[in-house]
Amino acid sequence: MNKSEVFDAKLQELARFARAISHPARLAILEYLAETRTCISGDISQNLPLSRTTVSQHLKELKELGLIHGEIDGLKINYCICSENIHRYLEEFNTFFRKVRDAAVDCEV
Repeated sequence: MNKSEVFDAKLQELARFARAISHPARLAILEYLAETRTCISGDISQNLPLSRTTVSQHLKELKELGLIHGEIDGLKINYCICSENIHRYLEEFNTFFRKVRDAAVDCEV
């Protein structure tokens, strides 16, 4: 059994989301997609300081989590942000951190 399996499924999902957005390259890809609203995978590597292979690996991670989706268009894949999943993850993240924030523990030493 994997150590993470002993935790609640929601915590595991939040951890997967946090891991996916924890890399600056993936954040840059999401930012780029948000600005352009859609793009072809090749265009991303031309606008970021990353190789096409590296961009592809990061796109795969974002796609596996459902933060983006891709549509095959001939020999290219058009990637777009999946707003529905982004909103869902953000709401879950906000709910989690609202509990932490509202604990109001005074940590002054």
